[in-house]
Amino acid sequence: MKARLDPVTLEILWTRLITVANEQAAALQRTSFTPIVRESGDLSAAVFDANGRMLAQAVTGTPGHINSLATAMHHFLAAFPPDALRPGDVLVTNDPWKTSGQLNDISVVTPVFRDDRVIGFLGNTCHAMDIGGRGLSADASEIYEEGLYLPITKLYEGGSANEELFRLLAANVRAPYEVLGDVHAQVAGNQVGMDRLLDYLEEFGLPDLEDLSAEILRRSEAAARHAIAALPDGDYEKTIHTDGLDQPIRIRCRVSIRGDHVSVDYAGSSPQVDRGMNVVLNYTAAYTSYALKCAIWPDVPHNYGSFRPLTVTAPEGSILNPRWPAAVAARHIVGHFLPHAVFGALVGIIPDRVLAEGAGNIWLTTVRGAGQDRFITVFFAAGGTGARPTKDGLSTTSFPSGIATTPVEVIETTSPLIVRRKELRRDSGGPGKFRGGLGQSIEVEVSTGEPYVVSALSDRMKFAAEGYGGGKAGAHGGFRTSLGTTPNPKLSLRLGAGTRFTLDLPGGGGFFDPLERDPQAVARDVAEGLVSPASAKRDYGVLVSRAGRVQGMSPARRRRGGRATAGRPRTRRVSDRKDPPPLG
Repeated sequence: MKARLDPVTLEILWTRLITVANEQAAALQRTSFTPIVRESGDLSAAVFDANGRMLAQAVTGTPGHINSLATAMHHFLAAFPPDALRPGDVLVTNDPWKTSGQLNDISVVTPVFRDDRVIGFLGNTCHAMDIGGRGLSADASEIYEEGLYLPITKLYEGGSANEELFRLLAANVRAPYEVLGDVHAQVAGNQVGMDRLLDYLEEFGLPDLEDLSAEILRRSEAAARHAIAALPDGDYEKTIHTDGLDQPIRIRCRVSIRGDHVSVDYAGSSPQVDRGMNVVLNYTAAYTSYALKCAIWPDVPHNYGSFRPLTVTAPEGSILNPRWPAAVAARHIVGHFLPHAVFGALVGIIPDRVLAEGAGNIWLTTVRGAGQDRFITVFFAAGGTGARPTKDGLSTTSFPSGIATTPVEVIETTSPLIVRRKELRRDSGGPGKFRGGLGQSIEVEVSTGEPYVVSALSDRMKFAAEGYGGGKAGAHGGFRTSLGTTPNPKLSLRLGAGTRFTLDLPGGGGFFDPLERDPQAVARDVAEGLVSPASAKRDYGVLVSRAGRVQGMSPARRRRGGRATAGRPRTRRVSDRKDPPPLG
């Protein structure tokens, strides 16, 4: 086997292994019972070797799921070593501290047998529509209130379903048909992946994944270390804030580069809170490693090998490493901001590789009936991303989760919700030479004619997305009802029959001075309704007619004389070595 691993053969083996993971994920999505998985892609799927080391991820999925699943595999194997498994076994858990940080995320792992021995594993994580308890909100003060906890156990044993576990799960959730349906879809996805993996081994004459795994992980680690070593040694810091509930949440990030290793420490971040916004260390590490991949080694596969040059720490008892039994259901409204902290720390040394701050977390809205008409539905919506160093930000695009927003047609055909209005928020993108992406407004009505409960896991109502290099902040987010009230949607709200609610999603920050933006780009934005004539004049110094024609420049713009003088954003550099290596 080792003699065959020339670059061409290895590339073929690698791309085909990715295909196995993609087919695994596709089977899961196609058999899913909920729009959460089927439409939005709130899932992950991956192939592991016999030692539980992640080799390949499916191209769909979220970093919070897939990167935490890589760590979770070691917990699965500690509970059920390979010699304790047999064909037909399937393992399951939703332990937040061992997987992706909340009870609603259920992880399913299937061992792959060949010649009566385990040669690998297929694993996936999916967001369940409901897991009981208080529902998906920040309401709870302990995890015991947040729903049903499943320790690592066998969902199937020797091909036979654990019927008592299925009955227990069905009895504790508000949507048993959908929740159990998705669990069966997870099992089916792994089965398809296993079949494809065995076909793959047969086709290429491989007895197992051992030698291939060693080569993939070695090369991934070496490439990641090479990318890190190209950066100057030093400690780089950034502190950002999120809204929190009664008090803001502080995320303090220090990125330390030493040779070919990078460590990220969150000492100085807020202590854990008594509401469901705490972020377990597994989830903290997942989004931190994703941010570093985006900024430092974007072309390197994300697997066990590329995780090796990275260490992530946070003080125990902090918001990013809480002690059991902290409440964690809404952990993404803090955890999704971690890439912004990492980018902010690195912008001074690699400004051409990071985004300005964006809307932050995906807005996850749960609506359930509070009268005789019992229902529960979940949908996702996204604000704008931050501008890039050479391009505008993306409007209504989720970053860093990568989850697709839920189409109106799907919301209305799978629930009693009616979307009365969904439109871009003009002027919500932060002004800059490159403009931040726009947020959106979504007005929703519940057609049951009865009271209902809504929670929207949202943020950026108080702390707007910052721009970089002279770029300005994006617009704040908001939540309002047709009664004229603006309650905090992180907590479950009971609204009366006929009451509508509106989500105003925030925009991303701009990059570089807005007076350096191409006047024709400003005019196009006005013509397309993305920027108002007033903003064009105030923020960009360009006088534009409503039809989108440039009519003149402001005095400040004329003084600038059209010169492109974008400066390099700076960050606090705590220490340096005397002779840093060149970039690239």
